[in-house]
Amino acid sequence: MSAVPKTEQLVLVREDRDGVCTLTMNRPQQMNLLTGEMLSALQSAFDEISKSKEVRVVVLASSGKGFCAGHDLKEIKALRELPKIEALFNQCSRMMQTIPALPQPVIAKVQGAAAAAGCQLVAQCDLAIAADVAKFVTSGVNWGFFCSTPGVAVGRNLSRKHAMEMLLTGEAIDASKALQWGLVNKVVAAADLDAEVQKFASLLAAKPPATVAAGKRAFYQQMDLGLAKAYELASGVIASSFAHEEGRAGMDAFIEKRPPPKHE
Repeated sequence: MSAVPKTEQLVLVREDRDGVCTLTMNRPQQMNLLTGEMLSALQSAFDEISKSKEVRVVVLASSGKGFCAGHDLKEIKALRELPKIEALFNQCSRMMQTIPALPQPVIAKVQGAAAAAGCQLVAQCDLAIAADVAKFVTSGVNWGFFCSTPGVAVGRNLSRKHAMEMLLTGEAIDASKALQWGLVNKVVAAADLDAEVQKFASLLAAKPPATVAAGKRAFYQQMDLGLAKAYELASGVIASSFAHEEGRAGMDAFIEKRPPPKHE
């Protein structure tokens, strides 16, 4: 039996080249779910990058067909108790807040579906380039757990009406509409995604790093003064949704591949 390649064993793969650090979520069979393990790996990587003078730009990518399917409902179901579920969402919220706090610009490279917290991750990045086949959805409402934490980042990218449409309907939007609504910066053919992201990252890497860091910091300070409080509130709401009987019923249906429960 041949050994499994080292990169396939890592939940997060890092590659540094010419000032660009590419972080690749590496659980394609799980649609790169934001498990506690994945969140810890991302947090550790971002913490390390924040201290680096060599890294000028970060590209957040993923392996497989999908970008990220959000949280692992099996993991949340196993946690059962509200305090444990809250701890997971607090961990996620901390990681999300680390992205705008980084001195380097972060580009989401979206090759496929970004759902729930995966859509949140795209929205939380400074910039996003998507393949034309990518789709974006915050479908928690269909299953009994409103996408409150994704709503923090999505609501800061889209107009309120568009954000509420995504959050209330749970309907997916395609890459073209994501561009129109302001969720992504560019949409390119899937075959051109690597080259376009590299071109964009190289352009940013050539900018003065201190100027970029100061400018990014100032931008978010004046735009998102309430970010931490918003995440604190939203984390409590979404954790409670998963602990509620509606959320538990929805998790069971999702995991067992049944239609969402009907709520009359």
